[in-house]
Amino acid sequence: MVRVMASGVFDLIHPGHISYLQQARSFGDELVVVVACDDTVRKNKHEPITPDYMRAKIVGSLKPVDVAIVGKNNGDIFDTVREVKPDVIVLGFDQHFDTEKLRESLEKEGLGHIRVERATETADDLNATRRIVKKIKEMGGVQ
Repeated sequence: MVRVMASGVFDLIHPGHISYLQQARSFGDELVVVVACDDTVRKNKHEPITPDYMRAKIVGSLKPVDVAIVGKNNGDIFDTVREVKPDVIVLGFDQHFDTEKLRESLEKEGLGHIRVERATETADDLNATRRIVKKIKEMGGVQ
């Protein structure tokens, strides 16, 4: 059994998320998705549109996903990695992690056995939450 871990914000689910999760699932038998907690989203990206527990519930209901959990708010990603115990970590195409630096950090943390892969970008036009929000704003908001 190969356990795969993917992570992200998953605010306003779109085709880019689906592609990422399908690609992540293809690397193993079980997909565990770590949904960023609200404080992490605020700190690193934007004010979340949907609360973390709702995003985890939505992500957990998607076909490629076996389990979705809300990430910890302690700033140490390796605590979550140790909890999930993945064989493979799949990064999204637009996630800021440097693949080689992550591999080195995993090695330093005693987690060097974990393989790191990166998903590729989907060709869909609205493959990012910020693009969707921008389009809604351009249309004058929701009527």
